[in-house]
Amino acid sequence: MTTGKTAMSTFRSNLSPTSALGIARRAQWRSLGIPAEDLAKPKVAIVNTSSDLAACFAHLDDIVTVLKAELRGQGLLPFEIRTAAPSDFVTSAGRAGRYILPSRDLIVNDIETAVEGALLDGMICLSSCDKTTPGHLMAAGRLNVPTVVIPCGYQHSGKAEGREADVEEVFLLAAQAAVTGASTDNLIDLADDAILGPGVCAGMATANSMHIVAEALGMAVPGSAPVRANSEPMWDSVRRSAVALADLLERDIRPRQIITAEAIADAVRAMLAVGGSMNTIKHLQAIAVEAGVDVDVWELFRTLGRQTPLLASVRPNGPALIEEFEDAGGGATILRELLPLLHGDRLTVAGTTVAENAAAARPADGVIIRPLSDPFGTDPAISVLRGSLAPGGAVAKRPVPDPGPHRFRGPARVFGNRDEAIGAIGDGRLRSGDVAVIRGIGVRGAPGMGLTSAFIFALHARGLADEVALVTDGQFSGLVNQGISIGEVSPEAAEDGPLGRVQDGDLIDIDLSEGRVDLLVSPDELATRPAYRAPTDRNTGGGMLDQYEQLVQPLGCGAVLCARPGAGLCTRESALATTASGEDA
Repeated sequence: MTTGKTAMSTFRSNLSPTSALGIARRAQWRSLGIPAEDLAKPKVAIVNTSSDLAACFAHLDDIVTVLKAELRGQGLLPFEIRTAAPSDFVTSAGRAGRYILPSRDLIVNDIETAVEGALLDGMICLSSCDKTTPGHLMAAGRLNVPTVVIPCGYQHSGKAEGREADVEEVFLLAAQAAVTGASTDNLIDLADDAILGPGVCAGMATANSMHIVAEALGMAVPGSAPVRANSEPMWDSVRRSAVALADLLERDIRPRQIITAEAIADAVRAMLAVGGSMNTIKHLQAIAVEAGVDVDVWELFRTLGRQTPLLASVRPNGPALIEEFEDAGGGATILRELLPLLHGDRLTVAGTTVAENAAAARPADGVIIRPLSDPFGTDPAISVLRGSLAPGGAVAKRPVPDPGPHRFRGPARVFGNRDEAIGAIGDGRLRSGDVAVIRGIGVRGAPGMGLTSAFIFALHARGLADEVALVTDGQFSGLVNQGISIGEVSPEAAEDGPLGRVQDGDLIDIDLSEGRVDLLVSPDELATRPAYRAPTDRNTGGGMLDQYEQLVQPLGCGAVLCARPGAGLCTRESALATTASGEDA
């Protein structure tokens, strides 16, 4: 690395060598074997969000070794730091999965503590499982030091070998067997064959969706998502990312120059074009908030959804494997095809613009990835709904292409948790034509946001996926796209949203084509009903989840933990004032 706009002496990590802190740092770092001549170099964090708990992270330590050498070759002094490392399939076992979403913000705070506490000059983030990529991007926006995100690849799956299952299939089959009582004799064999290497889940669920988001925002080098874990394309992106970080430091280019309102809109387009995970909505909103970008991501999905065609149909949305999607050009080809709809002059971490990156990508093959002129469909795979039941918004995920139905009206059957609703399928309380309302499990109500995927899988197992609708203030897995399932209703019941005042028998009208979800009860009648009261036995453990309940902001703010200056949506009061109005944007 050569000095450019930013001289070495101006890097914030270079404390006065004779100050108390400067001397103490020298003592620490020299004892680690760092040469004296390296102490004046730009100091960067390798953020290794890793643990031994899941295959998602199994290869990250090997990446660190290579990346350190690459960064040193660029004239930088790297330090590995570690953070919390949640895995949805593993960390969701405790307290009904309520640690999953809060762990995203814990990652952000971990990074802030290490990078800001040590006054490091930049960071390069090894992103793997679902919550790590949004956590890294949020931290980049918050700290605003030169940053590159590396999507670290997806696992080799049984499906890719022509076997019966990948991890998503095993999860679905197990959930269905729990409801139907079907034999589980083959599940262990399927599980043993489902994951054949390190990396995130194979498919267009949350992890690969967020990897593509990182590239679409411009925070990852072009052509880096999705990639097979430990493949040559992954190692190539690692090497290019080291070069990119050195260049960002030399030119003093920071995340808030890259994560702009236009970048957020382009990432929304990319998610709509690939039928990405519905969880990307709240994550993109949180990234915008942390980067100080005043934008309503929910409304972007709502408006751009009708203007952005579907260009890919990847599992679990359609038949294509993620390997086929990568081989057809992956996220880079999607951005190339979307270029007429994007902000092509935006800067990316590679030092090139979106348009320049798109010109280097391969064109759509017309089979796995289609051009704008011949899409898989024009109905949005991710639909944001509003209406009298969800004035602040709600979200539905649909398959690609979408066979319907798009309209559902029925009486509400109200449940306080997922397991109670699953039980109602078996005992006859929940029947064809009903709308199951699972409430009180939003970001504050759970707290931490409860998962309802098992209920949706149970409906599917009983053949009721198209006959019973779901409305909840909880969340789904990125795998879910079955039936009419409406999640993340805002304001949630715990914030005295209309969902908290629904009673058994109230008619609920859902129209996916019009983007509406309405409670057919008069406002005057609703006002006379008592507000929702959370149960006293939520088993939060008296620790992190209780802290989360006190600090978390509404979904309109991306469920971040604190208000960020300069972002108009980002206070509890302003978000509630917006969502309580009941007006469509």
